Amino acid sequence: MRQLKVALVLLIVGGLMTTAAFFMAFYTAEVQSFGTVTLSQQLDTAYPLTEAGAGGFTYGRPWFSQKIFYFHVPVALASFLVLIIAAYFAVRMLLTKRKEFDTKSRIAMETTLVYVMLTMLTGVLWTRASWGVWWDWEPRLTTYFILTLMVIAYFVLRNSIEDEERRAVYGAVFAIIAAINAPISFFITRIIPSNHPVVFKSGFATSNLIPFLTAMFGMLMLGFAIYVIRMSEERLRERLDAAKTALEG
Repeated sequence: MRQLKVALVLLIVGGLMTTAAFFMAFYTAEVQSFGTVTLSQQLDTAYPLTEAGAGGFTYGRPWFSQKIFYFHVPVALASFLVLIIAAYFAVRMLLTKRKEFDTKSRIAMETTLVYVMLTMLTGVLWTRASWGVWWDWEPRLTTYFILTLMVIAYFVLRNSIEDEERRAVYGAVFAIIAAINAPISFFITRIIPSNHPVVFKSGFATSNLIPFLTAMFGMLMLGFAIYVIRMSEERLRERLDAAKTALEG
């Protein structure tokens, strides 16, 4: 009960911090330049462009795409972190064969699913605002799309296996494999040339750093609250099932 109360507090505080970051992003954050992006086709857009040579066109990223950044990046980083936590519990499950670690890993994967969906949603909005297209098969988007499919496939795999022990083992192995893609997706833009901006490569002005960190901590609080609430629900269900079995016996 105490953990549930803490989760509700974090849910409220995280929601307030995320809302505050939204207003700061639009009213106090400076409009920083995110540079330009070079695309192979000319877009029907009012964004400034110059000929890039070899049939390419270079566009300056519009100011409002920066506002999406304050939510897209924190939720993406949170998705990486929660996925790694899910893999950690998966490793512990494989080492100990204890059901509680399978449950913790599964709940963390559920939280990850929420965050990857939010990342994809804010990502396509940013792509549309910055590049004038809804999708582009560049390295970051491609690797994160694969990660999203793997998170979805995790639940498809679990639902297709009836045996509880095999389901836990296969799910744990798949969670670990999915987590390997997190650092790949994060570092890919630092290894392979990409249209996607490299986050943290340049410094932040104070007016930009404050809403970013506020949104980051808010997203982490919301994620932890979701995890704790789902764990409390799962434990309650297990106690009810145990009580039901005892009464039937």
